[in-house]
Amino acid sequence: MITAVDTSVLLDLLAAHPTHLESSKNIFIKCQLQGPVVACPIVWSELRPLFREDTEMETIMEKLGVDFDPLDRRSALLAGTIWREYRTKGGHRERIISDFLIGAHAIVQADRLLTRDRGFYRNYFKKLVVV
Repeated sequence: MITAVDTSVLLDLLAAHPTHLESSKNIFIKCQLQGPVVACPIVWSELRPLFREDTEMETIMEKLGVDFDPLDRRSALLAGTIWREYRTKGGHRERIISDFLIGAHAIVQADRLLTRDRGFYRNYFKKLVVV
């Protein structure tokens, strides 16, 4: 089972979030035991500022067991479609296209999404399994 991981969970792990570290770590390990854990380019880009060098980030991600998984065309198109629906229905700009790209990547290229932002993804990606 392939698990796509959201930035929020990786930030909990990397920055040792005082409230969410333990729960994020526990579910992250459970997901790893069930198969590969991947992150799309958006997640990698959002994490990059935490590190001084690209190689430092790549080393940490490798140690965590998180693989880089590029977005494919279907994911990009789905993200755009759902984002348009969100904006057409009056969705505010607090949700930006990157959130939709992360969700679309998970639904098209993985089996589920590990995130702390469960409500948003369940609301806009009805078929997505959210952990």
